[in-house]
Amino acid sequence: MLMHTHEARLAALREELKRRGLDGFVVPISDEHMSEYVGGYAQRLAWLSGFGGSAGTVAVLTEPRDGPGAAIFVDGRYTIQVREQVSDKLFEYQSVPQTSVAAWLADKAPAGARIGYDPWLHGSGWAKAAAKALADTGGELVAVESNPIDAIWADRPEPSLAPATIHAAEHAGASSQQKRADVAEWLAARGLDAAVVSALDGVAWLLNIRGADVDRTPVTLSFVIIHADGTAALYIDPAKVTPELTAHLGNAVRVEPRDRFVSDLLKLAGMRVAVDPERSVAAIFAALKDAGAILVPTTDPTVLAKAIKNPVEQAGHRAAQARDGAAVSQFLRWLGEAAPKGDQTELSAAAALMERRQATGRLRDLSFDTISGAGPNAAIPHYRVDAESNRTIEPNSVYLVDSGGQYADGTTDITRTVWIGPEAPRAEVKDRFTRVLKGHIALATAVFPQGTNGSQLDSFARQFLWQAGLDYAHGTGHGVGSFLAVHEGPQRIAKASAGQAGTGQELMAGMILSNEPGYYKSGDYGIRIENLVLVEERAIPGAEGPFLGFETLTYVPIDRSLVDLALMTADEIAWWNAYHARCHDILGSQLTGADRAWLDAACAPLAGGAA
Repeated sequence: MLMHTHEARLAALREELKRRGLDGFVVPISDEHMSEYVGGYAQRLAWLSGFGGSAGTVAVLTEPRDGPGAAIFVDGRYTIQVREQVSDKLFEYQSVPQTSVAAWLADKAPAGARIGYDPWLHGSGWAKAAAKALADTGGELVAVESNPIDAIWADRPEPSLAPATIHAAEHAGASSQQKRADVAEWLAARGLDAAVVSALDGVAWLLNIRGADVDRTPVTLSFVIIHADGTAALYIDPAKVTPELTAHLGNAVRVEPRDRFVSDLLKLAGMRVAVDPERSVAAIFAALKDAGAILVPTTDPTVLAKAIKNPVEQAGHRAAQARDGAAVSQFLRWLGEAAPKGDQTELSAAAALMERRQATGRLRDLSFDTISGAGPNAAIPHYRVDAESNRTIEPNSVYLVDSGGQYADGTTDITRTVWIGPEAPRAEVKDRFTRVLKGHIALATAVFPQGTNGSQLDSFARQFLWQAGLDYAHGTGHGVGSFLAVHEGPQRIAKASAGQAGTGQELMAGMILSNEPGYYKSGDYGIRIENLVLVEERAIPGAEGPFLGFETLTYVPIDRSLVDLALMTADEIAWWNAYHARCHDILGSQLTGADRAWLDAACAPLAGGAA
C-alpha cells in the first residue's frame, strides 16, 4: 500500500515537472536553514519516498530512460534502512561519498536537460558543483521560484508558530549582549560590516533564545543579520514574538517579520558580509550578490564560540548527565527483568525509557528519536522504530538503545548495548563487544597535543576492530550542544574524508563530543557504546607544549555480561573499575530499592584479564 502511495506521489511530481518545463528535480532533507533535523513542513523527501533517515537526497527525472529514473542517495549509516523503507522499483539506491547526485544526473539526464532545484534548500557549493556537472553534458541547473513538491502535497503541515522562549542566564553562562559584542569584535578584526546567521542553533545561541519548531531540537524558525557595531535584526514570524522576548532582546536587536529577510539582504549593497557556505542556502548568496554586497565566505562566527562551552554550560552538562544517567539506569534495571520474559518490544522499551526521563520533572524533549533496536534491527546504526518495524525483544539476543534528553541545563546522548538472557551471550558477540569497548576506552583515555583534530584520533577507537578485519561505517564522535542540537559542529571524530565536514577542526578545551565506536553484523545484531566527553587541558610534567584529554560526562553502567575478560588488559580493567566506581558515586544517591541493588551489582569491580 505504501509503495503505491509513493508511486502515485512520484508520478504527480513528474507531471508537475512537465508542467514547469523541467527534466528533473533534486529533493534534499533540508530546510531554509540547512538543518539536519527539520520541521514537518520540510519533510519533503520522506513524503515523496518513505525514507525516515535524517540525511539523504533524491533525484527524479521527469522521463525515466534507464531503470526507475529516480535515485536516493544516502551514506553508510543508512545502507540497510533505505532498503527497508524505500522501494527499489521506484528509486535506485546510491551510496555517498562513492557517488554524488551531480554525477548521477550527468550520467542519467538527457542531453540539454533542465534540472530544477530549490535554492532555499541547497548550499551554494552544491549548486555550483551540480551546475558544472550538468553544463559538461549540455544541461542546466534551474533555480525554481517555488518548490514543485509543495504544489502537489495537499496536506503539507504549516511551519510551527510556537512562541520563541528565553534561555535563562543561569544556563547560558553569558548574556546575549556579551555574545553579540564578541561577534562584533570578530567582524571588526576582519574588516567586515555584517554577518548572516542562518543556522537555527546559531541564532538560538547568539540571542539566548530557544523554541519548539523542530522536533527534538529546541530552536525557533528565524534568521539574524548582525552588524559590526553589535546591533542585530531578528527575522521571525510575528506570531512567535512575546512581550517577554522583546524585553529580553532589548533595543539593540530589531525584530522584523521573517518575510522581510530577503529585502533587508538586498540593502547590504557595498558592505562586506560574512556568509557561511556550509550553513547558508544558495538563495542567500544569490540575494547578496544581487544586492551588490561583497560576499566573504567564512564559517559563521557563532559556530566555534558555541562549540566551546563556558564553565556554566559545562556544569549544566554534568548535572543533566547525572539526572539522565539515573533515569537510564532505572530503565536498564527494568529491562533486565522484563525483557527475558519475551513480551517486550522495541516500542514498549522506548516508552519505558521515556517514562523514566519524564519522571525527572526536568525533561523538555528527547534530543532525537530513540533508537531502540532488537536483534537484526540493532545492526541499523540510525534505526527508527515504528509500528511496522516494531520487533519483539527476544530472549538470548542483543538489544541496543541509543537515546538522549533535552534539559534546560544540557543535552544528553547515550548508547548502551545489553544482552537479554537468560542464556549467556555467544562467544562472537562477546568478542565484538569487547573490541568496541577497548576502542571506547582507548579514545576516552587519549592524551594529545593541542592542534590535534578529530580524524587524527578516530583510529584510536577502531584499532581493535581493524585487528580482526572489522570496521563500522559511521563517525566515532560528533559535537553536542547545550540545550541545543544533539549533533553540533564544527568538531567531530571520524575518518578524514572530503565528504566529512569537521574532521579537520582541531579539538579545543570546552568542546563536548560523543565517543561511540560500534560494530554491526547485518541481519543479526549491532553493538555501540556511547558516552559524551568534554575536551579538557591536561597538565603533564615535562610536556613540551600544551596537551589535552577527555573528561567523561556520561555515567551509566556498561553491560559486564558482554565483556570477554581474556581480551582486556590490566589497564583497561582498571579504567572499567574506575568508571563504574564513579557511576556508583554519581548515581547511588539518586536510586533506591531494586534500582540501587541493581546499581551495586552492575558497578562491582571486574577481576582478571589478559596477562
